[in-house]
Amino acid sequence: MIPALKDVQAAVKRIAPYVHNTPVLTSATIDAMLKATVYFKCENFQRGGAFKIRGAVNAILQLSEDERARGVITHSSGNFAAALALAASALNTKAYIVMPSNAPSVKRDAVAGYGAQIIDCEPTLKSRESTLIAEQKKKGATFIHPSNDMNVILGHATAVMELAKEAKQLDVVIAPVGGGGLLAGTALAVNHLHYYIETIGAEPFGADDAYLSLKTGKIQPSINPKTIADGLKTQLGDLNFPIIQKLVSKIIRVEENEIIEAMKFIWERMKIVIEPSSAVAVAAIFRNSTEFKNRKVGVILSGGNVDLSNLPF
Repeated sequence: MIPALKDVQAAVKRIAPYVHNTPVLTSATIDAMLKATVYFKCENFQRGGAFKIRGAVNAILQLSEDERARGVITHSSGNFAAALALAASALNTKAYIVMPSNAPSVKRDAVAGYGAQIIDCEPTLKSRESTLIAEQKKKGATFIHPSNDMNVILGHATAVMELAKEAKQLDVVIAPVGGGGLLAGTALAVNHLHYYIETIGAEPFGADDAYLSLKTGKIQPSINPKTIADGLKTQLGDLNFPIIQKLVSKIIRVEENEIIEAMKFIWERMKIVIEPSSAVAVAAIFRNSTEFKNRKVGVILSGGNVDLSNLPF
């Protein structure tokens, strides 16, 4: 079932006190290169450094008082771990984060810094899921999935609602796709705003399960994904895929060198920090530049959490 416009609008009002209305930036250089008008929705300036707090806050706010008193739990090694920890802290709720033992120390430190309890597991999906189930039973916490949760998806849709207020009469919006929560939310908001706006996803060739899923009409497993865009190594879910399948026109795939060059270009020319997952969407409009000529293009820069000791350039 596709949520209604009123559901998206309710999420906008619900999360407003807890998230940033992030800036929309433009670049005359990029516009001239593409012969297009490009609007960058800068979720790299969001609380926690990425869009994910939108969905985390919305999901927690939809819980009952009793559920919130028992806390929330998820498994994540990246941005959603920090987002749920930060959201729980802001809403006076306990957060339990199952993290693989090989998670970067900078991300573990961020989660701990927001007051969440970290529960270690082996670096496999099976271990993450089994550890989460065991801990959830012990603590009675509510599981919030990083991307395959309708309240998370609705929270993520709010970024486009803000973008549309500043960038009038968009022709297309493009967002990166990993687990599918952001792309589904983006498509949902776009669909309710104007039927003629196109939604496009962007994905690495080395982690192209969303592309294959759209092509085959059913979710394809993400098997051994290899990409610098570590936030896009996750897999679509049964709640977000139907939205993507119905409302997303295509997925543009990009090479690893294109991701790195796009990331470097934005750092150098726009003077803002974006992570590789964000750069995937930028690389897509560079790769298919003729497709965007003379169009107004919205690009979701999903985050800016970068390990500065391990830059790809």
